[in-house]
Amino acid sequence: MTTQPLAGRIIAVPESREIEVFAALLERRGAYVVRCPLVAIRDAPDWASVLDWSRRLAAGALDDLILLTGEGLRRILSCIERHEPALRAQFTDALARVRKITRGPKPAKVLRELGMKPEIAAERPTTDGVIASLRGLDLRGRRMGVQLYGTEPNRPLVDFLDSAGAIVSTVAPYVYADAADEQAVLSLVAQLREGRVDAIAFTSSAQIERLIAVASEEGARAALANTLVAAIGPVVADTLRRHGIGARLMPEESFFLKPLTSALEEALGESPRSASPR
Repeated sequence: MTTQPLAGRIIAVPESREIEVFAALLERRGAYVVRCPLVAIRDAPDWASVLDWSRRLAAGALDDLILLTGEGLRRILSCIERHEPALRAQFTDALARVRKITRGPKPAKVLRELGMKPEIAAERPTTDGVIASLRGLDLRGRRMGVQLYGTEPNRPLVDFLDSAGAIVSTVAPYVYADAADEQAVLSLVAQLREGRVDAIAFTSSAQIERLIAVASEEGARAALANTLVAAIGPVVADTLRRHGIGARLMPEESFFLKPLTSALEEALGESPRSASPR
């Protein structure tokens, strides 16, 4: 019988949308998963502005589109399906024509599902990576759409585009909301502080911000000092770093749940086990 590489390990999962997918990957390897979804993703309450932006893209009002997340493109498409399904064909036809710039593998994956691919893919899946991929291009007068990460305005990217002479149109198709109640978050913090968790795997910056909002930055740093902190990719690792928390583990190239699971398996496979949860 194959030994389960994460047997006896306790791993906290603050993921929401794909929490059961992630938990199953870890549990199949023998881990005990502490589920504590810190945030939920919801459609933008101002769906009319998302639809208006979609109509302008469909009408050919944009030359370029920067996709920061796969979730954003999915939410735009679902907004169209719910409120103006007749727009979908015109929107996807226009999407195929514009120059598409992706920040990471997730928006590229959604494009592939639509039979498309990005014309420009940032080498590093961060805002700085997107800026670097565009820096040598003539953007004067280019009408550029920017699909935002949640409601974060991403001033560094928008300011860069403005300074390069582009005409910027942003869209925020989803928002983050609290998922676990405050007591559940405090319970997770207590388990972390007591050293009862081997690792916590963050998959979005919003999860970190929620943890800090409940526990304080100092409290979060103190709690996370006793566990292996994993980040799914450089955007999440950068958010941790801004709060004085080091991500000790991150997949090297592909920033998805399976590579993150493999990285956890490799990191935790040899060191001593935690006590079994009660």
